Amino acid sequence: MTAQDYSAPESAGSLSRQALLVGVAGLALCLVGAYTNPDQFFRSYLIGYLLSLGVALGCLGLLMLQHMTGGDWGVVIRRPLESATRTLPLLAVLFLPVLLGLRRIYVWAGPAKEPLSEFQKSYLTVPGFVTRAAIYFAVWNLLAFLLNRWSKQQDAGAGNPALRRKFQLLSGPGIVLYVFTMTFAAVDWVMSLSPQWSSTIYGFLFVAGQAISAMCLMIIVVVLLAQSEPMSRVLQPRHLHDLGKLLLAFVMLWAYFSFSQLLIIWSGNLPEEITFYRSRLSGSWGYVAVALLLFHFALPFFLLLSRDVKRSAKFLPKLAALIIAMRYVDLYWISAPQFSPQALHLHYLDVAAPLGIGGLWLFFFARQLKELPLLPLNDPKLAEAIETHEH
Repeated sequence: MTAQDYSAPESAGSLSRQALLVGVAGLALCLVGAYTNPDQFFRSYLIGYLLSLGVALGCLGLLMLQHMTGGDWGVVIRRPLESATRTLPLLAVLFLPVLLGLRRIYVWAGPAKEPLSEFQKSYLTVPGFVTRAAIYFAVWNLLAFLLNRWSKQQDAGAGNPALRRKFQLLSGPGIVLYVFTMTFAAVDWVMSLSPQWSSTIYGFLFVAGQAISAMCLMIIVVVLLAQSEPMSRVLQPRHLHDLGKLLLAFVMLWAYFSFSQLLIIWSGNLPEEITFYRSRLSGSWGYVAVALLLFHFALPFFLLLSRDVKRSAKFLPKLAALIIAMRYVDLYWISAPQFSPQALHLHYLDVAAPLGIGGLWLFFFARQLKELPLLPLNDPKLAEAIETHEH
């Protein structure tokens, strides 16, 4: 078994070219929007950016989870996970427009400041926002760098057991760091859109959503790769079954966090807390909430209960694509009502921004996928993971 035997097929190059075309077209529309309607551009850009960032960070979290727990599911998708984490430097650069549009996005950074508490006045400042963002990206990129560096060393060596221990020693604290930094990032980048409102479970909603996005992408990627050699002789229904079970677990976790937040705020019925749901559950925004309930939770939940669905290379990727689309709807529903509380106003930039950023991200992801063999060749669990058997 050599690296050449498990190199990415030509379809990865085709994917990168197609993604680049979509990305360039979307970003071109964004440039037009930035000139004609800068306020809308920065708002749409933030939401589209959060979707792509969520996929990359979800892959980082899943990668560390796999190193901590082991399992055949993680060995099969480990290289796509690593490829996604290597796009984090790109995402750090793509965060610059958010910094440039701070005063157009956040009321606390603009001229018409809302009344804030003393703590908020000291915390919600432009220098503090920029400094904390730099810390978040430094932590995420450092974790990704070390995990990818050691993975390359493992390929070059002969399955050094010390490396496996390194993965585990880093991944445990790394998961904690990821959850903490993502929680603070969610507060800074999204919750502070409405500084008068707060939720203690907000960060976990984003972490669960990112895990869903990452798992959906991995399902789509491995099925696409399995359409040709070498992955066609590796991917088995049991692998998809495991990925489908994990996706079901993450969907349930997201629903639990979402319902818990709603239940606590609804039962408390405090004026400073109910504003979040009062705008999002009424008018046209209420229809978006119903769509999320149906297509982000209910439909995936009931379909993923089926063993046949979880093992289907034909149906499971389609369901995963639907859920990724609903992840954007969820981010839009969380963020956009702050700018338009009374009614849903979908702007063309709300479509162009996620397509532009997502297309550019997919282009870099596909290129990274071709850098290394599609399987970790010297991983001690590789032989067991690709052994042909069923469960």
